[in-house]
Amino acid sequence: MDKVSLILPSLEFKLKKIVALQQQTIKESEKLKKEHSESNKIIEEQKVIIKKLEEKINVLKISKEIEGKKDNYRVKLRINELLREIDTCIALLNK
Repeated sequence: MDKVSLILPSLEFKLKKIVALQQQTIKESEKLKKEHSESNKIIEEQKVIIKKLEEKINVLKISKEIEGKKDNYRVKLRINELLREIDTCIALLNK
């Protein structure tokens, strides 16, 4: 019985330490999940910004081609390509 009374306080201390470590791990896990969620949100926002900037680049390229008028054939091809894209989008919207 004396051995049990000696081991019990040590066991209780270790158990409390394990519980405290578990709670700390849970808090860290929740913090990391929140950071991960915020990072994903930022990534999605950046993707939208990138998409908009790519569209602006395309518009600028087209306007420079038209402005330059060096190669009317290329400009006409590009305009036709854009019109086909617009027609495709309209067809998808009508479905």
